[in-house]
Amino acid sequence: MKSRFMLVGFVALLGLGITLALPQRAPAAPAPTGPSGPATAPGTGPYQLDTTHSSVIYRIRHNDVSYFYGRFNNITGAIDYDAAKPAAGSVQLTIETASVDSKNTKRDDDLRSPSFFNAVQFPEITFKSTSAKKVSADTVDVTGDLNLHGVTKSVMLRVKRTGALTSQSGRQLVGFETTFTIKRSDYGITYMLDRGLGDEVTVTVSIEARR
Repeated sequence: MKSRFMLVGFVALLGLGITLALPQRAPAAPAPTGPSGPATAPGTGPYQLDTTHSSVIYRIRHNDVSYFYGRFNNITGAIDYDAAKPAAGSVQLTIETASVDSKNTKRDDDLRSPSFFNAVQFPEITFKSTSAKKVSADTVDVTGDLNLHGVTKSVMLRVKRTGALTSQSGRQLVGFETTFTIKRSDYGITYMLDRGLGDEVTVTVSIEARR
């Protein structure tokens, strides 16, 4: 009888050990969701910029020792987007020059003056694409005309799609970001080039568009 109880106990412990040794199945990862439901690919067609959730930030070298950052607060535009054929899309952006914001009222007035952007004579900075080339599933090289301070030059922007969502309510959202560098002297803005303010300006544009 004692041997029988010992055998039953051994079998029970063996069964417990097997159970503990088996790998536990990880719970299924939840599907990505947005404001109103699961994410799906956005549709083809025109999208308007969501001005509340789009940003333009610039960086410029100061005294050759640090970088100073500022932004433009007002940006509008439209994107014609096709996820299946991103190179066939187009983009138009408009930045209100007077919306420059450097966190200092006096400096903002200087930036709006004829010494820099001359916001009265040139109230808008615009970009209009002329061609696009697919780099990867979510990256496109977009070439277009950048008009700044009355000067228009062709620039190439590497644009990355940062996300896309179709909500349960049917609203379609898509996001893009690009960072590029220009020389302000190429656009006739040369004030203080010899007094510690850099020539190269790095700009980051991050946009959310909807339809």
